[in-house]
Amino acid sequence: MGSPQSSTRPHAVLIPQPAQGHVTPMMHLSKLLHSQGFYITFVNSDYNHRRFLNSRGPNSLEGLPDFRFVSIPDGLPASGDGDVTQDIAELCVSTAKNSVGPFRELLLRLNSGGPRVTCVVADGVMSFAQGVAQELGILGLVFWTTSACGFMGYLQYFELIKRGYVPMKDESYLSNGYLETPIDWIPGMKNVRLKDIPSFIRTTDINDTMLNFDGGEAQNALKASGLILNTFDELEHEVIEELKKICPHLYTIGPLPAFVNNIQENQSKSINSSLWKEDTQCLDWLNNQEPDSVVYVNFGSITVMTMQQLEEFGWGLANSQNLFLWVIRPDIVGGSIGLSAEFRKETESRGIIVNWCPQEKVLSHPSIGLFLTHNGWNSTLESICGGVSMLCWPFFAEQPTNCRYVCTKWDIGMELDSNVRRAEVEGLVREMMQGEKGKEMRSMARAWKEKAEEAVGREGSSYENFGRLVNDLQIGRVLLGKSL
Repeated sequence: MGSPQSSTRPHAVLIPQPAQGHVTPMMHLSKLLHSQGFYITFVNSDYNHRRFLNSRGPNSLEGLPDFRFVSIPDGLPASGDGDVTQDIAELCVSTAKNSVGPFRELLLRLNSGGPRVTCVVADGVMSFAQGVAQELGILGLVFWTTSACGFMGYLQYFELIKRGYVPMKDESYLSNGYLETPIDWIPGMKNVRLKDIPSFIRTTDINDTMLNFDGGEAQNALKASGLILNTFDELEHEVIEELKKICPHLYTIGPLPAFVNNIQENQSKSINSSLWKEDTQCLDWLNNQEPDSVVYVNFGSITVMTMQQLEEFGWGLANSQNLFLWVIRPDIVGGSIGLSAEFRKETESRGIIVNWCPQEKVLSHPSIGLFLTHNGWNSTLESICGGVSMLCWPFFAEQPTNCRYVCTKWDIGMELDSNVRRAEVEGLVREMMQGEKGKEMRSMARAWKEKAEEAVGREGSSYENFGRLVNDLQIGRVLLGKSL
């Protein structure tokens, strides 16, 4: 297929990994492209398609005439619950094996009627879609929904194996201080330790599924016609400069939440990407609170914990005497998620608990003074966009990498020990909310908010990079030496 003519409306097919943390930024990118005249086809998994319908209502995926939703199977058996994030390792393996054919058939069907597909934007861990696009002569780019430092960490997986750091010799290496080993040779990443590398390296098995899968997918991204990252140049300048050396067609276009907010009136702007039904009444509660008075707690869409850990977080919050808004997913703890009646009585006048909420709106609310977070990249960026400092409890993947940068590079957060204890939670919440260190970090967080807004504003680095991306996608420019 030849390059699309500039007079032909471009048609972008976007396919995220079927997990909330990937769907959200891919939806943001879709809205931005739609605002620039692109015809959009957004590809969900059949499983997530049903979740959208359950959470948003039967008409939620009707979309617009030029912003359509379609779905393909992920190959996994249907979950009995039907409203939880599927096992990530199983999902990665299954989509790579079982979604190839359905995705190829989808592209062929789209090209048989309606606007021809001019480009595919595949999630970084869905590189099979990148391969199908290349097979069919369609421009294919990848969107790694991680931070730049997280992506750079994944790129080092095979080098870490080669150098003998990974796999661990035995289970004791996970707790005997070995993870504190300095790693001083990663381009653009100074003062990191082994524990700051995306967590799938914490294995004793050389054949570990996620170690090999994510390491391979990161390398696959360098073969694409372009790489998109949801970050901005000033935030991760050193890493981005190093990535440009190995990926000349790199587009840093974040933070996407702030970018989407800048879109002029566009019909796609109101499309919601949440897989869970959001409790919006919490916004009314926030409206009645003083500025910087509320601790917002949300550990994302995947983090799980023990009932004891949940109780330690709860009593730490209670003992800090601060107001709080706490998101507790129904599946965050195996079995019952009920906090004790004593805890609920103690906090009934100063805390509310919901299953899910519109996080971007919460973090931009003036009453929020602190975010207790798992440091997923979406949450981290949304906190930066809201000018909110963070108390960090990373769970897995590149969350420890993000945490390291939040706490030591950007100076907008503090880290909780993984072995959570209520006294530490209480002390750090108090320090972040009332202490001098907390005041300094809130000030720094607001400074980063301004820099983020500058990046997506006219003449900002992300604004210019997005314009370059749009231009390249519109004219099918030869990227990375590959002619269509």
